Amino acid sequence: MPDTDAPAIPLLAATRNAHKVGEIRAILGPRFLVRDLACLPDMPEAEETGATFEENAALKAVAISLHFGGWVIADDSGLEVDALGGAPGVHSARYAGEKSNDAANNALLLRRLLPFHGDERSARFRCVIVLARHGRKLAAFSGAVEGAIIGSPRGEGGFGYDPLFVPEGFGETFAQLGSEIKNGLSHRAKALQALEKSMKNHA
Repeated sequence: MPDTDAPAIPLLAATRNAHKVGEIRAILGPRFLVRDLACLPDMPEAEETGATFEENAALKAVAISLHFGGWVIADDSGLEVDALGGAPGVHSARYAGEKSNDAANNALLLRRLLPFHGDERSARFRCVIVLARHGRKLAAFSGAVEGAIIGSPRGEGGFGYDPLFVPEGFGETFAQLGSEIKNGLSHRAKALQALEKSMKNHA
């Protein structure tokens, strides 16, 4: 059984995305004390110039760990649509432009998928989390969940492409399933579960 009296392991998540941090906290639970960059406003922004999720996550984690003494994690994640050659991929958050929002990204994705139907709309969410400390990348953890893109948004929950993504084995979108179900099977959950196992050895 886990030691419930053990102190929580402090982690700094290299993001100011409140939705993402909320998911990280919910998935990791009370064994970890997760803070984000909102509590450290002077931290620099790391430019995401990598060609892969792991490269971008590493850029963020390593850059912040140069200015912070503890454990730092950074997540880079996105949607890969097979019919679009894996797009939006690493450009998921800014698919419709640098200043785009979720609605604009979703609208552009649906327009580009108009010629495709049924099994042609296969897709997956992918996440890579990098753990760093003192300017060094220590490890990377990945997770993916397969599914498909539907023809119009459904559901009020979640964020990003959640209203368009139906995970394999379900009939509802991530936005309809609710956070408890999503956090049990998502790409981020799988990557964080691998991180948690590794942190038992680091902490």
